[in-house]
Amino acid sequence: MSQKILVIADHHDGQLLDATGRAVTCAADIGGDIDVLVLAHDGQAIADEAAKLAGIANVHLVNNAANEHAVAAILAPQIVAFAQNGGYSHVLGPNTTFGKDLMPRVAALADVAMVTDIMAVHGPYEFDRPIYAGNAITTVQAPDAQMLVASVRCASYGAAEKTGSAAVAAATVEAELPTHTRFVGLEQAKSDRPDLQTAPKVISGGRGVGSEENFRIVYDFADKIGAAVGASRAAVDAGYVPNDMQVGQTGKIISPELYMCFGISGAIQHLAGIKDAGTIVAINKDPEAPIFELADIGLVGDLFEIIPALDAAVS
Repeated sequence: MSQKILVIADHHDGQLLDATGRAVTCAADIGGDIDVLVLAHDGQAIADEAAKLAGIANVHLVNNAANEHAVAAILAPQIVAFAQNGGYSHVLGPNTTFGKDLMPRVAALADVAMVTDIMAVHGPYEFDRPIYAGNAITTVQAPDAQMLVASVRCASYGAAEKTGSAAVAAATVEAELPTHTRFVGLEQAKSDRPDLQTAPKVISGGRGVGSEENFRIVYDFADKIGAAVGASRAAVDAGYVPNDMQVGQTGKIISPELYMCFGISGAIQHLAGIKDAGTIVAINKDPEAPIFELADIGLVGDLFEIIPALDAAVS
């Protein structure tokens, strides 16, 4: 039986996010026809960008004033109605903040089981996913007699190439939208630095940085090499940086080509968030720090001496 897969587009400020392309790559591993659903207020530019993703058959654009803000309670009924009417066998979303909020609600409304954090595909309904903070991998078999709702572990997949030319079609969805949930406002950190979850280079600091003021040395070095900036939970809890910078099991799961961490000991929760990184470079004063067990390159030393030396070397 051929699969018919619907990927939910993750977008922000009128731009398609890289996570959507990663979910498309996972969908290609499952096999079958792949469509993308864009739910927006005015999403033509987003849909046109999604149409460039390789392997996409169609992009369906649902423009609705109710979709101006990505409120899961508003989007989920539309996704369920569209997927059921379209006869989709799979509905996939990225495991970003957007997807983690949305996809469980989709599964609940559709009254089906959900598979979270797909990291490898063995068959249309058989997948690997991480458990125990990423320290073990389990293979799960989902029922094939019903629609499968799943989230894709973005760190495990590269984004689909933008070599496609899929058709974009306007669509309408007949779904009863809830009135008990409404958008009130958005508070978010803004930065000119690369996005932490998709950047090819990430520089992180931990408790060893010492203070919010001292974190400036990490920011400056990251800016020098064009890297995103992350942090350990200990640094976040200490108030050095905002929590949207947290990397780890309870923060962002990332897979940069280069990950450099300064003053991070390597708690298991942090290691769970960086295991898929290409090259891990760790700098810590403690030679027994657990981070060195995972690092490809380890340097025992004072970060306040090493960062200026690295800065000078790349000047």
